[in-house]
Amino acid sequence: MNRLRQLLSRRRLYDDLSEEIRAHLEQKAEELVAGGMSTAEAALAARRAFGNVTRMEEESRTVWEWPTLESFVMDLRYAGRQLRRNPGLAAAAILTLAIGIAANTTVFSWTRAVLLDPLPGASAASRVVALEELATNGDWTPTSYLDYRDLRDHTTPSFEAMSVAYPAALAVGDDDATERRWGELVSGNFFDLLRVRPEVGRFFAGAERDDAAGAHPVVVIGHALWSTRYRGDRSVIGQTLRINRYPFTIIGVAPPDFHGSMPGSDYQMWAPATMLSRLDPNGGMFLMDRKTRMFRVLARLADGVSIEQARAQVRTIAGLMARLDASTNEGMSATLLPLWQSHYGIQDHLRAPLAVLMGACGLVLLIVCANLANLLLTRATSRRRELSLRLALGAPRARLVRQLVTEAALLTVTGSALGLLATVWLSGSLRWLVPAFAAPTLLRPRIDIAVLAFTAALTCGVTMLSGIAPALHGAREQLGDALNEVGRGGSGGARSGRLRGLLVMGEMALAVVSLVGAGLFMKSLHFAREVQPGFDSDHVAMGQVSLSAAGYDAQRGDAFCRAVRERLESQPGVTAVSYADYVPLSLGSGSWEDLQVEGYAPDPGENMKLYRSAVAPGYFGLLKIPMREGREFTVEDDSAHAPAMIVNQEFVSRFLHGGPALGRRVHGWGRWFTIVGVARDIKTYRLTEPPRPYFFVPIRQVYRPEFAFTFFVRTAGSVDEAIAALHREAAAVDPGAPVFNTMSLSEYVAAPLYQESTATSLLGILAGIALLLSAIGLYGVMAYSVAQRTREIGIRLALGARRSNVLGMVMRQAAALLLVGLTLGLIAAAALTRLVSALLFSVHPADPAVYSAAAGFMAVIAILATGIPARRAMRVDPMISLRYE
Repeated sequence: MNRLRQLLSRRRLYDDLSEEIRAHLEQKAEELVAGGMSTAEAALAARRAFGNVTRMEEESRTVWEWPTLESFVMDLRYAGRQLRRNPGLAAAAILTLAIGIAANTTVFSWTRAVLLDPLPGASAASRVVALEELATNGDWTPTSYLDYRDLRDHTTPSFEAMSVAYPAALAVGDDDATERRWGELVSGNFFDLLRVRPEVGRFFAGAERDDAAGAHPVVVIGHALWSTRYRGDRSVIGQTLRINRYPFTIIGVAPPDFHGSMPGSDYQMWAPATMLSRLDPNGGMFLMDRKTRMFRVLARLADGVSIEQARAQVRTIAGLMARLDASTNEGMSATLLPLWQSHYGIQDHLRAPLAVLMGACGLVLLIVCANLANLLLTRATSRRRELSLRLALGAPRARLVRQLVTEAALLTVTGSALGLLATVWLSGSLRWLVPAFAAPTLLRPRIDIAVLAFTAALTCGVTMLSGIAPALHGAREQLGDALNEVGRGGSGGARSGRLRGLLVMGEMALAVVSLVGAGLFMKSLHFAREVQPGFDSDHVAMGQVSLSAAGYDAQRGDAFCRAVRERLESQPGVTAVSYADYVPLSLGSGSWEDLQVEGYAPDPGENMKLYRSAVAPGYFGLLKIPMREGREFTVEDDSAHAPAMIVNQEFVSRFLHGGPALGRRVHGWGRWFTIVGVARDIKTYRLTEPPRPYFFVPIRQVYRPEFAFTFFVRTAGSVDEAIAALHREAAAVDPGAPVFNTMSLSEYVAAPLYQESTATSLLGILAGIALLLSAIGLYGVMAYSVAQRTREIGIRLALGARRSNVLGMVMRQAAALLLVGLTLGLIAAAALTRLVSALLFSVHPADPAVYSAAAGFMAVIAILATGIPARRAMRVDPMISLRYE
């Protein structure tokens, strides 16, 4: 063996080979010796294998063998050894991959929980649709129970079943130990429609499915409530649970993966909707009043019926109802929507932010792919000698491609595994997009087989996008080029340089798109924050109370509110107290009333269903909403006095044509109200909304116990102290009517911009990552280019070139990459940002300032990334470089 090695090493080529290639050469020579050759002849024949490159190339085009498990394991081990030899490259690749995979998988888990799989636990959920009624102006609205019954009974050919659901905060337990739990009031066929099976007991059956009001006090509890309150005891069936002080019999437990009909939410009990008459003093009226629109309607399409066919039938029936029930339904219509497009639920607020975030994450992942491809391409180029010798020893090119793709796959799988671990930690951060008080039952997204499949698909996609090109490039090397390449390099070096340049230009283009998108949303958010809401929320505490859950009628409810108000007004530091049934800038739209304005003739089809607030005396003074005319409500504006109304300026402008408002009459609730004041316009739903007609009525004249009252307490001291006083004084009046959702009003009214603010912050982070990755890519290309041209630079300097000339050469190369990348990025940004123009406030999608700033940022980063390689090129020593290699 020693003799053989001595003969083989007579060429210097043998000493330059890697350990693995030398082993292959020795093995080939040993096989020839075993076949009868002498040691010298075998060594000569093995060495000649390196010279017969042409024949080996032809054979490598035709040789292909399907990989076996053994060969795959060998590839994997070899890939691991290669990565261990380059820990810096491996760590950089894995880290960037983990960031890209984690971002995409996290946002996908959010999107799936809210939009793609809104009904976990339900079977064939894709056939379940939402039915929504439409006002005259096209605005959606919940459905009344009577409308639901008519639609259910007259659309049977299109639907297998139709059901209603109404989310409600319910008081569970005895008077001295009451807790709030979120549940749904549903029709008897609710679980059948969703095809859910009970974990324990049963669901609604027999007579419990009918429309008899208050006849079936039964309840199904959620798995979480069963586990926490009853410790998973199966004997819970038949026990009594007091809800809103009324006894219900537990008949079943829902399965652990079922959480209700609202996407992303986690409800814990379901009672028949017909039990509203027992849960609320006016519940029976809700079921029989066609104007009381509070229910969400779900329907399961019949087999063979498309959503378009069912929508046409629903529209026809709704048109008939509009004619037959003109007093309540005139001008109204109805439609069907997939659940992810429906408005009743959190998906309506998250649909646009999630789409934007998913697109931004996709851009980051593409940059990660380009960066990884650049790293692998650099690695493959540095291994040209090794790859060429493997070809010379007879390795098929397909075999080398497979080996290089295996190395890329090992990096990608490792990065994906780390990204998936990060996703497990980040999935619960969906709450970043929604204030806790706006979605108190928000469910943590699941990391299940669908998320794992998405991650696996990303892994395969990244491997293909980033691994194929470097692998094909590496397998194309020629032995002669690999052994003889010096100076500026041969064709292989030029080809790899062009490919790396294209990848970097793509990275910069994608980074520019990310920067432009983030800049547009940041500017839009800035303008939105500058909008004044029209009222003063500073130093105001707020808290909600549900009197219907306490079983109050109108008289007791009014007495409770007045008692709490009087006790709060006596507290130190409190300067004003009031209450209302709606808080400005809430995420929900509130209540509306169909009005007739004296002296105003509506246009045909004009929507006169206007939104309103029922407020207590002192409301306008507490929020510092100026009265432009007239007076504010007083304690005299009660049921014993003439109905009064306050309207806003836009109401006067639209319906009274700017004329005198005081003393004009408006009809609603079946009676005439007299306008006693005109208030300044305020922002009611969103800071970015245009002025809209709005009106206020005294809460004591339209009081209903089902109103979820909100108390407002203005204080000269600490808001936290005012919140504590609100809890304390309400409990002193009635411990069975607890106050919830207490916070500062300033915190609450920030909610409409909460999603935009959080989404913009995330977009900024993603844009920063994209910028960093593109800078790393550019730095890598320029550093490698300088290293490859070290001999050329030395020759230039030796021949008299100035170092400034060398600097200019490097910077021109970087400038060419930057110019092309910027151009492509700005063109792509101009095309893509038009898709999100509807989400921007006071910002044009082609805003020149944003585009200029993005280009400037990219240019600065490019200069910084090029600076180190350029400085290195200027410091090249001609004498050393001439002896390079």
